[in-house]
Amino acid sequence: MEGGGREARDNHGFDVFQRMMRPRSVAIVGMSSKPNTPSHAVLRNLQVNEFAGDIHLIGRSEAVVEGLPIRTDMAALPKDIDVAILAVPAAGVEEALTQCVDRKVGVAAIFASGFAEVGEQERDRQERIGRLARDGGVSVVGPNCIGYTNFVDGFPVAFASVAKVPRVSPGTRDAVAIVAQSGGLGNHLRLGLDARGVAVSYTISTGNEMGLGLGDFINYLLSDEATRVILVYAEHIRQPAAFLDAAAKARKLGKAVVMLHPGRGARAKEAAKSHTGALAGDYAVMRAQCERAGVLLVDTLDEMMDATEILARYPKPSRGGLGVLTFSGAFCGIAHDFCEDIGVVIPALSEKTEAELRPQVPAFIPPKNPLDLGTQPLWQPELVQIGLKALFNEPAIGGVALSIPAGAPKYANAYLENIIAAKKTSEKPLVVAMLGDGSPLPPEFIQSARDNKIVLSRSSDRSLRAMGAVLKWGSRPEAAAPPAVSTFADMPDLPAGTVPEWLGKRALAAAGITVPLGGLATTVEQAITIAEDVGFPVAMKAQAGALAHKTEAGGVILNLADINAVKQAWATLHANVARVQPGLKLDGVLVETMAPRGLELVIGARRDPQWGSVILIGLGGVLVEALQDVRVIPADASLPEILAEFEKLKTAKLLHGFRNMPPVDVEAAAKVALALGQLMRARPDISDVEINPLMVHSRGHGATALDALIVVA
Repeated sequence: MEGGGREARDNHGFDVFQRMMRPRSVAIVGMSSKPNTPSHAVLRNLQVNEFAGDIHLIGRSEAVVEGLPIRTDMAALPKDIDVAILAVPAAGVEEALTQCVDRKVGVAAIFASGFAEVGEQERDRQERIGRLARDGGVSVVGPNCIGYTNFVDGFPVAFASVAKVPRVSPGTRDAVAIVAQSGGLGNHLRLGLDARGVAVSYTISTGNEMGLGLGDFINYLLSDEATRVILVYAEHIRQPAAFLDAAAKARKLGKAVVMLHPGRGARAKEAAKSHTGALAGDYAVMRAQCERAGVLLVDTLDEMMDATEILARYPKPSRGGLGVLTFSGAFCGIAHDFCEDIGVVIPALSEKTEAELRPQVPAFIPPKNPLDLGTQPLWQPELVQIGLKALFNEPAIGGVALSIPAGAPKYANAYLENIIAAKKTSEKPLVVAMLGDGSPLPPEFIQSARDNKIVLSRSSDRSLRAMGAVLKWGSRPEAAAPPAVSTFADMPDLPAGTVPEWLGKRALAAAGITVPLGGLATTVEQAITIAEDVGFPVAMKAQAGALAHKTEAGGVILNLADINAVKQAWATLHANVARVQPGLKLDGVLVETMAPRGLELVIGARRDPQWGSVILIGLGGVLVEALQDVRVIPADASLPEILAEFEKLKTAKLLHGFRNMPPVDVEAAAKVALALGQLMRARPDISDVEINPLMVHSRGHGATALDALIVVA
């Protein structure tokens, strides 16, 4: 794994991030006397921002630049310089870092590209150089980064342009810190937040993270008083454990971590042996673990910006559904459809709220959610305040989206006055979407909205999506304490590779999961005896670890009603397998009683080498790949957490009775998932488990694992 993570204090006993963000001394390595070079821009940025510490220049040729001498040997530098900015090409990084170690430099920022992002050989070189720096006590930012800026104190490490850093106002407590593996995107996010009047405390371009990683920077920002929201753009989380630990700390401290992580459409890196492996791909596993740690994961840049502004303005997590206020009956239907599509609840108003609203609004306005005020606010702008207060006071509502036309300036300003008055009565988040797309808004309206920290939008769709994301994040319960790990004393020995079904089912039974009555037969006589013992009708399945697709090979025959059917099936089954996989030696034939009908689910588990183990639940049988209606859950999830995930399936209606189908035993299915999570935690040698189908019987009658696939590393 790249990068080793850093403690808050380096090998010399100094605080790493204090040295990085508020250095007393800086060295620019690779300094050129030529203007318009990266190193010259770095120096000018320090001078323009009135850096008060010592500045040392190291270059190939002696010269004087901006009144400072360039030395040609780092040995001439004093020891314990806080920050060395390496403006050298990739080929010169190792030598420069070696000299940084010798001079006991605290932090080295590396701009150069040409490392792990290029290929495996360069990745190996990056790891070797990173190990050199870590062992020598030098914390590294980058390589392949554009630097970082501390907007609290006005300290930049930047080469792209020269500018005075706009400092965050003293006493600011609602700023956003940007930590991005793409420096260009990080700058885009900063400009966008600045345009919205949202303070930015830090921008940190992490690049390839040879040393310091996302988790390290988040940990530092948790103690920064100015920072309320940490905005993360990550293409690859190189140190998952450190990142999850930092995210969990942020949640406990009330600081939001909002992250955009591309790659949800990418195929799994390895060919999967099971549906679980294919459906619980890298992104799905990452998302499950990060969301449980408290990260708000967004899918688009627009959602990232919108959700971040909401959380900067409204730091307290808000539980509940979405309240909507509008001047258009048409928008009520639009909002219902849109929110249903994105999984956001628009709760009905309580009888109490309806009763309180009824005498305050005209008789023709039915008090409901969404609340349509029609054209009446043209004559009664105070209705906006009345409606918002009612929605804020509704216990089932966690936040409100207002979607109205601006109208003439006098109307827009009157609406805003009432919005501001209502906003002061509640801590619940509010987004104001002024319809009309790019039509101009009154300047005084925009200024007043900014002065009062109103989250202002021109898109109802974006407002609803962002508010929905924030409310789902705020309503997410904190992760319960992991259940104790069982020992599974009766677990059979499992060979490496794909375990045959008959042995896999013994392992499931040892984990407390119900499997059909039956046994392994190596002769037709044994098959008949087992069938008579368990009772007809029975199923017969060919058994071998190398027989991955029994059904396609003709190795599964169901509903055998008597002894003659068993005899005939024995011959047919062996002939089918011999034709499809000539020379394959079977362990035998599994003979089992036919289980009662029910709803077919898939319950699986997968061990990710970086993110750890997860459980997968979803609609099973032949529809699992076609519908891909699955949920991925951390393996240490509690039973209530797993039950909650079942309700998030798109086909959750099938669990509770649909048309002529009876309700099924959801709790029994959840207990199977819990057992698989326990199994993965108890047996680190198991890489994959899949039960497909798990036949879930009617409520109160349990669930039966009809098939079992276990892969041992």
